[in-house]
Amino acid sequence: MRNSRALLIIGVALFLALASVLVAAKWMSEQGGAGTRVAVASADIVQGSKLAEESVQLAEWPAGSVPPGAITDLKVLENRIVRSDVARGEPILESKLAPPGTTGGLSAVVATGKRAMTVRVNDVVGVAGFALPGNYVDILVNLESTALDNGARQPSISKIVLERILVLAVAQESNRDDSKPRVVNAVTLELAPDQVEKLDLARSIGSLSLVLRNQVDPQPANTSGATRESVLGLPEAKPAPVAAAAPAPAVQAPAAPARPRPASPRNDGVLVIRGLDAAPQAFN
Repeated sequence: MRNSRALLIIGVALFLALASVLVAAKWMSEQGGAGTRVAVASADIVQGSKLAEESVQLAEWPAGSVPPGAITDLKVLENRIVRSDVARGEPILESKLAPPGTTGGLSAVVATGKRAMTVRVNDVVGVAGFALPGNYVDILVNLESTALDNGARQPSISKIVLERILVLAVAQESNRDDSKPRVVNAVTLELAPDQVEKLDLARSIGSLSLVLRNQVDPQPANTSGATRESVLGLPEAKPAPVAAAAPAPAVQAPAAPARPRPASPRNDGVLVIRGLDAAPQAFN
């Protein structure tokens, strides 16, 4: 009796173990099976480059983890330009490619609706060379005190005019892999059309500075700018009162010509009264 019960328990345990092995094997086959062949980079590809045949290959990718936008046909990648760096073994996604027909170079990297604009910098303005491609910067403009047309003076001010601007290239290089600072004389930025207008005006009326910011910090600065008084802790200078313009003299109507007075009759004699009779008497 005991032997039969022991054999029954052993048989049930073996059956459960076999079932567990079969279930685990099926799950592993579904997760790690040869699901789909997707295009991956066979070598590191720099942004703005045209995809070459030797830099792309098809590789087996688990069916349950194929990333959205993955390419499964190599013919789709013919003469396509990559908009961002692609590391070796990384899937090539449609979001990392420029639209079909785009030529190579920096223009392929500029996002839709954006513009690329280059500004002159030095070792100070360029954040000591730490403003590299792929970083985000704020743009600061410093305006000197100027005289206005009405005689008052506009105080000097330093103000952030553009925030979270993407650096596309420094000098003539757009490689984002290099993290070593480089002092250059020009930085190319990605801007919206209205931001291009602001930057063009700002660099013509004042001096520019780049301020490096955290790449994942989207918070705006919301500052009112720094003036000489705010830096030194002085009371804000009040603008000089503008003298009121003198009123224009009233236009007077021309005076009407005086009417000539009727000439009084010439009196060449006197009236002589004699009793009840009166008669003029003339004198020659």
